[in-house]
Amino acid sequence: MQSSFDALIDSETLVLVDFHASWCGPCRAMEPVLDSLQQDFGDRVRIHKIDVDEDTDLAVRLKVMGVPTFMLYRNGQELWRQPGVLTKDALKKVIEAAES
Repeated sequence: MQSSFDALIDSETLVLVDFHASWCGPCRAMEPVLDSLQQDFGDRVRIHKIDVDEDTDLAVRLKVMGVPTFMLYRNGQELWRQPGVLTKDALKKVIEAAES
């Protein structure tokens, strides 16, 4: 998965990665927030969800210590990282700041 992940984040378009787990209640609570964000930003940002139980090696490589953990990338570079539940407004501000 490493090479496909590297290809995913190597984009001029912002990529918001959601590291989550199917058993994680807070992760499930973030789903409608992420869906709403995708609608608001359209093709200005890509949201990609990665299940840490299915891709343990990648989670270890990126030092994901808890779920949910969000990371924002552009051109293969990590611009921002935050674990835990976040509001739509908080995520929106991070994305808008990265766009400017």
